[in-house]
Amino acid sequence: MNQRKRKQTRLQAKLAKGSGIERLMDDLGRALAEGAGHVHMLGGGNPAPIPEVAQRWRTLMREMLDSAPERFDRMLGVYDPQQGNGRFIRAVAKLFNDAYGWGLTEDNIVITNGGQTAYFYLFNLLAGEGEEGLQRILFPLMPEYIGYAEQGLHPESFIAAQSIIEELPGNLFKYRVDFDNLPWDESIAAVCVSRPTNPTGNVLTDAEVQRLHQLCTERGAYLIIDNAYGAPFPDMIFTDVQPFWGENTVLTYSLSKLGLPGTRTGILIGPPEICRAISSMNAVAGLANGNVGQSLTLPLFESGEIMTVAHDEIRPYYQERSQRAVQMVHEAMDGVPCRVHVSEGALFLWLWFPGLPGGADALYEDLKEAGVLVVPGHFFFHALPEPWPHAEECIRINYAMNIDAFPEAMRIMAVVVRARFERD
Repeated sequence: MNQRKRKQTRLQAKLAKGSGIERLMDDLGRALAEGAGHVHMLGGGNPAPIPEVAQRWRTLMREMLDSAPERFDRMLGVYDPQQGNGRFIRAVAKLFNDAYGWGLTEDNIVITNGGQTAYFYLFNLLAGEGEEGLQRILFPLMPEYIGYAEQGLHPESFIAAQSIIEELPGNLFKYRVDFDNLPWDESIAAVCVSRPTNPTGNVLTDAEVQRLHQLCTERGAYLIIDNAYGAPFPDMIFTDVQPFWGENTVLTYSLSKLGLPGTRTGILIGPPEICRAISSMNAVAGLANGNVGQSLTLPLFESGEIMTVAHDEIRPYYQERSQRAVQMVHEAMDGVPCRVHVSEGALFLWLWFPGLPGGADALYEDLKEAGVLVVPGHFFFHALPEPWPHAEECIRINYAMNIDAFPEAMRIMAVVVRARFERD
């Protein structure tokens, strides 16, 4: 029987062609399947298994089973509304209102099946061909989260700005928003930043966030802030900044970095028109959200204890690891052209090797062969109008792994990097 050759759809060409995030997850999955003991897992974004926090989730599940079996049965056996569980949404609103006086209502909150899903909905809601022409999302600080890169269904959904590099003492550096050269025009529907930034651990200051918000307000655009690692939960943020909320602001949070990535629970806070639209998209694409994350953490949101867990248990754990990891990198890379981005939050270190021979992809392959998995930096420089050679000189590493194994991983990395420079 003859089979007709099927033509590729635009959606297939966009989402099924392979991507940086797919390659990252595939390499991680293969390494785990073959035995993580043979590979130093410095790639990926999996949070560390903090024993005290993991114990808290087990305790909450037991309490639900023992004291509130009807809530457990409902968690597994009932569809919630597409907006999310009403009791959980009210608890989220109260948490932020009590802490910051934001005046949120249930209309300002919608739950999604993880933060990645929230951004797929949000970007395609705001970007693409509209009645008045093309609308785009502006990323004002590059590099930026790898998972955004392929989210826009329109080929011109995104535009990014090259950052200013501020070199600092002690072989450190920091990216800054180049406010004077943002590629702003009438097509910009929203500005999107992660805070702390994945991959660099950069934290925009309160003044920088307020300036971005002012620009958005003046131009009728939304300001989107991704708080997957931010305050008040999971609070993987090591500088003194405040959560921001204002007119035309969209905030996203997640339970993943609390140690619950498997629950796929995202929280979006925004104007009612955005939340209504995302709620409708939930119904069309997924019918309803998963219930486990909302049900499990509900007592902590209602009591406000979620903020204590984040501030007193999660933040110190990562901050201490970050400081140790930076020190280990500097020690291992002594004599190698290497700068480390200032670690202000999240669970990553961002390494810059000025003049790296062969580029980040070749270094990635060398490191993988040597038993160290990282993420090459060029995947994080998406949507720039022109190529930036700096993108080929950087890699991202995750320091949430076994910290006792980190020195050996750095020793191997230093050997591989030195060999690259000596080979040139």
